[in-house]
Amino acid sequence: MAVELQPSVTPDELIRRAGRYLGPEDLDWLRRAFEFGKAAHQGQKRASGQDFIEHPLAVALILADLELDAATLVAALLHDTVEDTEVTLEQVEREFGSEVALLVDGVTKLNQIEWRTRLEEQAENLRKMFLAMARDIRVVLIKLADRLHNMRTLAVVPREKQIAKSRETLEIFAPLAHRLGMSQIQWELEDLALRYLEPERYRELSERIPRKRAEREELAQVIIRTLRAKLAEAGIRADIQGRAKHFYSIYRKMYEQGKDLSQIYDLIAVRVIVDTVKDCYGALGVVHTIWRPLPGRFKDYIATPKSNMYQSLHTTVIGPQGEPFEIQIRTWDMHRTAEYGIAAHWRYKERGRTDKDFDAKLAWLRQVLEWQNDLGDAREFMESLKIDVFSDEVFVFTPKGDVIDLPAGSTPVDFAFRIHTEIGHRCVGAKVNGRIVPLDYRLKNGDIVEILTSKQSSGPSADWLQFVRTSTARSRIRQWLKKQRRDENLERGRLMLEHELRAHGLPVKEVWRKDWLDEVAARYNLPDGEELLVCIGYGGVAAGQVAGRLRDLYRRQGAAREGGEAVPAVPEEVRRARSAPAQGAGVRVGGLDHVLVRFSRCCSPVPGDPIVGYVTRGRGVSIHRADCNMLKASPEAGQRLIDVSWDQVAGQAFPVAVEIDCYDRVGLLSDIAAVVADTRRNILAVRTRTHRDGTATIDLVVEVQNLEQFDHLRRQLERVRDVIRVERVVNR
Repeated sequence: MAVELQPSVTPDELIRRAGRYLGPEDLDWLRRAFEFGKAAHQGQKRASGQDFIEHPLAVALILADLELDAATLVAALLHDTVEDTEVTLEQVEREFGSEVALLVDGVTKLNQIEWRTRLEEQAENLRKMFLAMARDIRVVLIKLADRLHNMRTLAVVPREKQIAKSRETLEIFAPLAHRLGMSQIQWELEDLALRYLEPERYRELSERIPRKRAEREELAQVIIRTLRAKLAEAGIRADIQGRAKHFYSIYRKMYEQGKDLSQIYDLIAVRVIVDTVKDCYGALGVVHTIWRPLPGRFKDYIATPKSNMYQSLHTTVIGPQGEPFEIQIRTWDMHRTAEYGIAAHWRYKERGRTDKDFDAKLAWLRQVLEWQNDLGDAREFMESLKIDVFSDEVFVFTPKGDVIDLPAGSTPVDFAFRIHTEIGHRCVGAKVNGRIVPLDYRLKNGDIVEILTSKQSSGPSADWLQFVRTSTARSRIRQWLKKQRRDENLERGRLMLEHELRAHGLPVKEVWRKDWLDEVAARYNLPDGEELLVCIGYGGVAAGQVAGRLRDLYRRQGAAREGGEAVPAVPEEVRRARSAPAQGAGVRVGGLDHVLVRFSRCCSPVPGDPIVGYVTRGRGVSIHRADCNMLKASPEAGQRLIDVSWDQVAGQAFPVAVEIDCYDRVGLLSDIAAVVADTRRNILAVRTRTHRDGTATIDLVVEVQNLEQFDHLRRQLERVRDVIRVERVVNR
């Protein structure tokens, strides 16, 4: 991929764009902030060789295009000063005021987050992100603009960093921009991430889509001319535009529907912008009199807005040439919200208007902060974010006609707890559209839901945890179970953990140590092992995860006692499959040839991993990942480490252990095996474990030639339906 430098930006350009909506005093404030930042970053360069000040200037420009307030633009210009220069937060406050200082401090703390792959660390980092948003949402808006400019300039950094940053962007920042309604930033982040994660696919799309768009553009112009004339006849004033779909949305549609680009017709949508809501529905009527609508393809997001504030009418019609065509209809206010999302609040504010719905728009954020404290399990916190914050939605109605939005897949129990905690506690049944349904019924758009309650109800059942979808419901159920049934939960937790320990092939009597249980409990911020068992009993902590941590403690003790190479933290049948490549192949030791080399089984390094050598007693050099925990635990490691480097033989394959968490269903293993086969990888071993909560864990050992091949395989596996998490297994 050719390196493309972003064009230089100037402070005059920032002043010009900000001057469209800010007054003279604010513009002077911006000039002063730029000069302050320029002096602070004097002599610093970006990886591209450009002056560092161009980065904060570019971030401020992105925010100026969103018409953010002056304090946010000033903070954007200064957002790296406290972290990367000698400037202190006190200086920033003294020069620019407490509001700017708070924003700079918030961004500085977010910049210190390292988005690593370990689940616990990523969950904690996201908690920090949401706390920063709760204090002042503008902190995260600056961070999104910062990430966008970094993605625009990603071409100059090493390939490994491109992949890591792009994955973070696709998994965290693009969904966050979507949740905040900032579609322009979301789309650009997704396209840039795709460019670096799938360079060949991106190159193919970038070459083929413009040609196909040109064909569709002619059809779009025919539709626009026809529609403009008919709307004028109906007395509806409208601005009609053709909108090109972005690469990533086309890529996803091709993958999810198994289609070639030649089979994708909606590369361009027609957008109709009118003055009033009444005109929206009038324009819809005109559209449907001209072209036949496709059944089931009409969505009314005006009556039932998305939780990210998006409102529009969407309809797909059969166009003049017999092909489907999407038309979106909205008002100008809806259009501004669709483009700018939460940032539109400051657009209103700068114009002296108020956004009366601003607090309601952030209700979801308060909900996240409320339930995140109840989730000690990092895996569940991450899954809850995917469901409650970043998932699709269904819109259902109360018997009185109020609209309630819930994550797709929600049940009447989720609905009950959304209405009120007491309704959930007293729930004994539900009616949907006038008919009794089971409590695990999956709600659909337009359902009218009535909850049946009783004061004699015995309260929530632990079985509800197996089918509820929202974290609010899950949290309320657990709180009730915890309060009402401690002794019962203690015994249940003991039995569940014993079962999991046996499933892991561990001797229960040797592993069941109070000090180990207390140590694991501390990882979940619990006072002792007994409270840990209670949490397992009511579903607050996964028994399998606790068993895994106890397994690691047990094996670590065994490794220390034997003084040899550490016992690998994977199942026995998986471990047996890890046949290393031929001795010495693929690695050079200190520039020497013909050195006896073996690949460590505890961390299974592959080309692309940073590695070190460990000189063993009589068995040559053992190759480990540089961050191998087993090496760190060895008291002799410091004296026995030696420099090694990859010297891979073409076609040489290395075993990698993969752990896949998923919702259990028929055919899932077959789907996973098909994905591995499609990527031309070889499966060396497989093992499945099912859990009481309806989930399963699949342990695979596959052969790959390097880290990039594994990353590609992991992304493909994550797209399999019902897969929750895919993680490479190394020592913990």
